[in-house]
Amino acid sequence: MTEQTSPAHPKAHAASGQPQSPHAPSPLDIAARAAHRDPAGAPAQGAAAAQAATAHDKQDKKVKAKVTGAQALVLALEKVGVEVVFGIPGGAVLPAYDPLLDSEQIRHILVRHEQGAGHAATGYAQATGRVGVCMATSGPGATNLVTPLADAYMDSVPVVAITGQVSSHLIGTDGFQEADISGITLPVTKHNFLVTKPGDIARTIGEAFHLASTGRPGPVLVDIAKDALQATTEFTWPVPFDLPGYHPVTRPHSRQVREAARMITEAKKPVLYVGGGVIRADASAELLQLAELTGAPVVTTLMARGAFPDSHPQHLGMPGMHGTVAAVGALQKADLLVTLGARFDDRVTGQLDSFAPDARIVHADIDPAEISKNRRADVPIVGDCKEVIAELITAVQAEHARGSVGDHADWWALLNRWRAKYPLGYDEPEDGSLSPQYVIERIGQLVGPDAVYVAGVGQHQMWAAQFIRYENPKTWLNSGGAGTMGYAVPAAMGAKVALPEAQVWAIDGDGCFQMTNQELATCAIEDIPVKIAIINNGNLGMVRQWQTLFYDKRYSNTNLGDKKAEVAGTRIPDFVKLAEAYGCIGLRCESKADVDAIIEQAMAINDQPVVIDFIVHADAMVWPMVAAGTSNDDIKVARDMAPDWDGQAE
Repeated sequence: MTEQTSPAHPKAHAASGQPQSPHAPSPLDIAARAAHRDPAGAPAQGAAAAQAATAHDKQDKKVKAKVTGAQALVLALEKVGVEVVFGIPGGAVLPAYDPLLDSEQIRHILVRHEQGAGHAATGYAQATGRVGVCMATSGPGATNLVTPLADAYMDSVPVVAITGQVSSHLIGTDGFQEADISGITLPVTKHNFLVTKPGDIARTIGEAFHLASTGRPGPVLVDIAKDALQATTEFTWPVPFDLPGYHPVTRPHSRQVREAARMITEAKKPVLYVGGGVIRADASAELLQLAELTGAPVVTTLMARGAFPDSHPQHLGMPGMHGTVAAVGALQKADLLVTLGARFDDRVTGQLDSFAPDARIVHADIDPAEISKNRRADVPIVGDCKEVIAELITAVQAEHARGSVGDHADWWALLNRWRAKYPLGYDEPEDGSLSPQYVIERIGQLVGPDAVYVAGVGQHQMWAAQFIRYENPKTWLNSGGAGTMGYAVPAAMGAKVALPEAQVWAIDGDGCFQMTNQELATCAIEDIPVKIAIINNGNLGMVRQWQTLFYDKRYSNTNLGDKKAEVAGTRIPDFVKLAEAYGCIGLRCESKADVDAIIEQAMAINDQPVVIDFIVHADAMVWPMVAAGTSNDDIKVARDMAPDWDGQAE
């Protein structure tokens, strides 16, 4: 049987369907591919397999073959277009790994920790929009996937995790390496399945990929009992889905769209508040057209960096706790927020009851559960962001044709004053040490906007969001909702596997890096030449910043360095030696004069992973800042320095 252990629900900012892939090089019974292991039956199996392949190429016939459950799993993965799986084998999932060896389509990348597999699948998915796939065994192997599944769930990333489970007769007996992974992951997956019959495997895989990639994308877990993988079944493809109640709405209601368009053209101080759903929907081109049509300012959240070009004059930057003054101020003083694929999370709104007090709200999202969850929407629009924005463009054009065109001259005059008076910036350390903001800024300037940048979590993440210029969608990957330390290295690995021709730079902290740096071995062995820039301040930097500001400089357990040594940064371990031990190139930079040369040296190396240890000032801080739980009106541009709003918002 197949047990569905969480309700399938249309939880999505935007549809991001799995692209149709060409037939696998050998879309036939895997047993036939491994005929050399059964000499007596090899010729007959090979002939039967060839006939099956010919039949498959005729679109009016189904594929049918007698296989094991494990073979059905691999065949189904091929049919849905999987090219890469990140994983680690183990006892319960071992039957699946045997036929995987024979697949001519699927590349399996052996990671060093299951958390690395999950984040790599996430990075792969974020960089491409395709479903990322990871695999683990039962018990601790499966539970090691919980953090990346929670991470993908918070950021609406399409991931399918396949786990082995103990044989069905052992389920519930506390058998060796048994864990109720379906129950454990219920709150952090879009849906999950427990499969105990081999005949259900192919259909479940098809459903899992459909659920992960449609509606609001998200992670789906498929837990398969070992005896189901070992038993024999008939593989049939395509298979009908059995997903009652799952009907995500993608097309918006036209009346709501027309009302939103009317409000946009009548507003004096509108703002397009753009979230990650625009990227998930591949709607950046439509967003650009809408922005230029309306003349409204645009703010892009942490998850939406790259959805709208930073170089565009209508872009005010990132809002929220560490957003630009212009972006934060625009939201606070707006009379209309057109919210596209965003969810009014606390890091953007600050104190919710003081957020955008005079603004009416148009809220477009593919997940109806998000609309009015945190802020009541005056015009709710359920639908895919790409379709919503396209219809908004048509409706606004109709308003313009009727003579209703917004006049935003005074609004832009105010915003431009803020933008000119409070640009993003930083001070160079007085002791001559290296500024972390400068390092990240130079990486962005030298590497350029066509690269993919992946950040860990903390100060370096915020600086990377602030000081690298993003011109294209899917070039900024980070853990936004969960804030997962250890995300960057494996996610960068997944992105590089997905986009081998692109430069992929992970910008990580010395704390984050030590959580998942073992995946450098995977990168070296699997020829995945990522670049890792460690912003090494010797501390858990963001926690130290809060201790400085809110805990009277009582630095409780944030110093990662050797307290007896008189050198800056984390030196235990020595990141250069560690990189070399893992088969990578290790470099170190401690002075501003060497930054460009070191970055260029790393850029010139394309056949090995490169790790750069940038030793930076320990007490650099992220500004601007809205302290947690306070109003956005209380934003500080530096310590004890607030912007002067000039009283000209009216």
